Amino acid sequence: MFLCWLKFIICAGIIFFSGRRVAKYGDIIAEKTGLGGLWVGLVLVAVATSLPEVFTGVGCILLVDAPDLTLGNLFGANTYNLLNLSLLDFLHKGPPLLSIVSSGQLLTAGLSVLPLLVATFGIFLSQRFFGLNLFNISLFSFLVLVFYLVSARVVFKFEQNQQKTLKIERLKYKDISLKRVFLLYIFWASIIVGAGIWLAYIGDELAKILGLSQSFIGSLFLGLSTTLPEISVSVAALRLGAKEMAVANMLGSNLFNMTVIFFNDLLYRKADIFLKASSQHIFTSLIVIFMTTIVILAMILKPEKKKFFNLSSYALGLIMIFIFGAYINFIFAK
Repeated sequence: MFLCWLKFIICAGIIFFSGRRVAKYGDIIAEKTGLGGLWVGLVLVAVATSLPEVFTGVGCILLVDAPDLTLGNLFGANTYNLLNLSLLDFLHKGPPLLSIVSSGQLLTAGLSVLPLLVATFGIFLSQRFFGLNLFNISLFSFLVLVFYLVSARVVFKFEQNQQKTLKIERLKYKDISLKRVFLLYIFWASIIVGAGIWLAYIGDELAKILGLSQSFIGSLFLGLSTTLPEISVSVAALRLGAKEMAVANMLGSNLFNMTVIFFNDLLYRKADIFLKASSQHIFTSLIVIFMTTIVILAMILKPEKKKFFNLSSYALGLIMIFIFGAYINFIFAK
């Protein structure tokens, strides 16, 4: 038991350490290539910090044969990303953080719900009525990928049409070449690949030792570990004054995470992955939807003051729903 937890902590530390560097070099690449600010935060940096989810999924599918672990990881990671917005709100000095971000963040939050809904209906319909698939790849997986690509395109066009683009503070490294940045980016990404695959084995071992379901282990423990890069990058961005980058990284990661389902389904050759998914994921998905709704309402209503312990009302709401969801998932997992 102790050894398993020790491996979990070491693996989480590797992901945390490597994730910050992957995101940093991704941001430098964005600066040097001149890509748009909001789109960079939502796509390039978000995808970089979501590499643990991607390769933990690869390990769960190919090496451990545990599709429930990777699905639990993805849904759980989204709950943690939204919970982390509460931490960012606590760390932000001044008015509630979501009250001062741009309308592009509201667009992204809304778009992030669409692939989530597709995945939820995919699990519900595939298990109760029918499974629609092509070469053992669910049509719902294809729809998730399509929604992500369309969403990325919408955000890109939105930023182009904005008269005032978001000003995201960038890392300034004038003396480093683009070639060297790419090599460093690939190196640290490779470390995350290895750690993500190792994490899949650890998650499977934890599920057996604790006697809990793989969906719960994926949602709680793997979800926490694989979101360490997101929170470390967003906290660093917030301290630099890059509020848009901090929030965009979280929302962009949630949008991308659902896309990982398509790649997991592509790798899982035994069956349509939704046919193997636990119904427990539907509940976790609903928790993500409720938490995202709170985020959307916060950006629309724009609360002016924080209420308790330097937290705004929406941050408290996110914390309460997260705790409620984790508790119910624990009850189901027994």
